[in-house]
Amino acid sequence: MESEMRCNVSEMWSPKMPKGLDLEISHHPLTMRRVVNLVIAMERLKASTSESVLSTEFRDENLLNIMLDSFVEEEIVFERGSAPPSQFSKTGEHQCSVTDSQKRSLVLVENSMELHAVMLQGGSDNRKVHLNMSTYVHPAPSTEARPVTLGIKDTNLYLSCHKNGDEPTLHLEAVEDKNSLKTISSGSDMVRFLFYKQETGVNISTLVSARFQDWYVSTAGQDNKPVEMCLESASRYRTFNIQRQS
Repeated sequence: MESEMRCNVSEMWSPKMPKGLDLEISHHPLTMRRVVNLVIAMERLKASTSESVLSTEFRDENLLNIMLDSFVEEEIVFERGSAPPSQFSKTGEHQCSVTDSQKRSLVLVENSMELHAVMLQGGSDNRKVHLNMSTYVHPAPSTEARPVTLGIKDTNLYLSCHKNGDEPTLHLEAVEDKNSLKTISSGSDMVRFLFYKQETGVNISTLVSARFQDWYVSTAGQDNKPVEMCLESASRYRTFNIQRQS
């Protein structure tokens, strides 16, 4: 098969090659991308004058440059022609415990539908909420932050961030169909459920709204106050100890 390929390709291109040059392919190009690279390189070579190609000054590095230029050009066309994905896709889910930097736990206050940061005393651990953290693939992946949704364990309540007046605010929303969170379009209103989890230390992270990327989930200086959104400049605690539960 290789000898047949070598013969056929040589016969096909020989009349078009600069006089005195021949083409021999020792390995079959296994992918269309390799074929395209080869065709581009041959076109560049054919565009060269016979004198420049056959001159004593034409060296291996000149041929290598022709080949490399072809690869670079092909890469640019490939990248421009590839549209980035337009949605966040769920990749997994795990349960985690969350405390703020003051070692306060999150407690659900049902009558106001808020999470409060509370310093729990011994025997009160049953008040602490655990979160189901779902992770997502970002349309433009970042090594610094990971998109997540945060749901309260054993409920259908999820943290969300949207504007209530002039500023983004944190809410607890009931999600009746959890399958609706499997994929989230980057331009949809469902982005309000997404937060960027950025690690700043071992098990230490910040949570930033995906819709309002200057706004952080935060806790107040006083005990038993609501968890709210804030800017980086605010006098609030913005880091959390997030530990995955087995």
